[in-house]
Amino acid sequence: MMSLRTLLGLVLTGIACVAHAAPQHALTLYDEPPKYPADFKHFDYVNPQAPKGGTFRQAGFGGFDSLNPFISKGVPANDIDLVYDTLARQSLDEPFTEYGLLAGKIERAPDNTWVRFYLRPEARFHDGQPVRAEDVEFSFQALIKDGSPLYRIYYADVTDVIVEDPLRVLFKFKHSNRELPLILGQLPVLPKHWWQTRDFSKGNLEIPLGSGPYQVTQVKAGRSVRYERVKDYWGKDLPINRGSFNFDVMTTDYYRDNTVALEALKAGQFDYWLEISAKNWANAYNTPAITEGRLIKEQIANGNPTGMQGFVFNLRRPLFQDIRVREALSLLLDFEWTNKQLFNGAYTRTRSYFENSEMAATGLPDPEQRAILDPLRQQLPAQVFSEAFENSVSDGSGMIRAQQRRAYQLLQEAGWRIVDDKMVDTTGKPVSIEFLLAQTEFERVLLPFKRNLADLGIDLVIRRVDVSQYINRVRSRDFDMIVGSFPQSSSPGNEQREFWKSESADKPGSRNTIGLKDPVIDQLVEGLINADSRKSLVAHARALDRVLQWGYYVIPNWHIKTWRVAYWNHIGHPKVSPTYDLGINTWWIKPDATPAIEILTEQQAEPEGVEQ
Repeated sequence: MMSLRTLLGLVLTGIACVAHAAPQHALTLYDEPPKYPADFKHFDYVNPQAPKGGTFRQAGFGGFDSLNPFISKGVPANDIDLVYDTLARQSLDEPFTEYGLLAGKIERAPDNTWVRFYLRPEARFHDGQPVRAEDVEFSFQALIKDGSPLYRIYYADVTDVIVEDPLRVLFKFKHSNRELPLILGQLPVLPKHWWQTRDFSKGNLEIPLGSGPYQVTQVKAGRSVRYERVKDYWGKDLPINRGSFNFDVMTTDYYRDNTVALEALKAGQFDYWLEISAKNWANAYNTPAITEGRLIKEQIANGNPTGMQGFVFNLRRPLFQDIRVREALSLLLDFEWTNKQLFNGAYTRTRSYFENSEMAATGLPDPEQRAILDPLRQQLPAQVFSEAFENSVSDGSGMIRAQQRRAYQLLQEAGWRIVDDKMVDTTGKPVSIEFLLAQTEFERVLLPFKRNLADLGIDLVIRRVDVSQYINRVRSRDFDMIVGSFPQSSSPGNEQREFWKSESADKPGSRNTIGLKDPVIDQLVEGLINADSRKSLVAHARALDRVLQWGYYVIPNWHIKTWRVAYWNHIGHPKVSPTYDLGINTWWIKPDATPAIEILTEQQAEPEGVEQ
């Protein structure tokens, strides 16, 4: 509710706005000019003449039980975000620039203590109702109150949301926050009039109302979802949308097993597949459709920081609270053998939480990093200042005796010991670690790791569960280890609180799966978020990266710097791909091409391979 004090603040703020700020068509993080001017016609990575039409068929993994992607309950359907428009949309060929979508103009305080959005009067929900400032306020409050914990963390600095008039809404901040205006630009706007008679906190399969380019038209619980392009979509002619959202229909059929799904792709049951398995990429596409050019394999450059994927330790478990234990277990992953024998040498070992970017910490700290880290020296491992972090390296033979000897030494120092050929912890309890999985493909990767642990008397139990159970267990922190990822953008900011800060550790569903609660890391995260230049951001990211590396919070996995995609040749995509995304929403169906197989109708059988 708007208080009198807030109302007075609004008046004063409004005066300040007139004097010091002007509405803009785009926002950048450090006030540098955006790539595209106010009168731009389309993004460079689209085909503005892309044909509209056709059906684009995809595969999903596991299943879904919700069409509400904003809460922590349930498993949402793939692509459900296409139903909703946001206040602004990020360009995919700039590190962090947003252009107005629902908001035609955006006004930001010179000191980054507020942001104002001017809504386009023509913006409409799918039922024809106009999008108004009260919908923006409702959306923000609903996400804060009942949404996923990440929204409360992202928007923690917002003090007031003020509806100034039907087309103008103001957000005021506790502190100067350079990134928050752009974060708020990503706010999905929900229809207040539709949700007033529904419970936002509960996930279900009721078809939602939005204002985006697609709407859900058919749902088969857990099995398939169908989206249709909104023909009278209010924003179809905006420059930021030109050349995008070209498919008339998008369908996703869900598979319980990726091996079955890949065979379904080769049989023409769906159109496109993002391959995550190096083994499959090398060996599983030996089919006439590939040699004849009907099914296309392509690697597309990925300019994003790859971030960190690794075997995540749950620090809430007493077992992993000693850094020597975590370091010891990290030594037992033989990446070189795994890469050669299982991945056909396709991957590079990940070392940094900001891998594939200038923000990755390498070598020893430079003067800028030391200025950040020196005041914290007494609370940090000495190696942060004296050594460059590197993963252990084997000769690829499968024999890692040196690493096992060092691991055993570290475990002894931590108070573990061997009793009757079993490793026991400080309490005398035999060590058994459960590794929670949802994907069958990772089992073969874990088996060599399991053998290396067994050589030291440690039992690794690989527990595979279905997707729904996996998500629920991770949200409730009921795991010892998982395969986790911490993706990064070219301009990291507020989301780092969600990954690393103490305040997110105990929030169910947050991205702090590690359970980190470290005041030093908290301070480094805030320093990164409050960086006032690109140079300062890079220094803070490197300092944070260095401390995370030496904490041994994950066992780093591996990465590749391309997207590996396979698609049938009736699909087209622009010659220029966006730097920071695969850009599927810019692809199209060739109007003169024949699909791999005829599109199945409702009267025909279910697609082969779909779990019934």
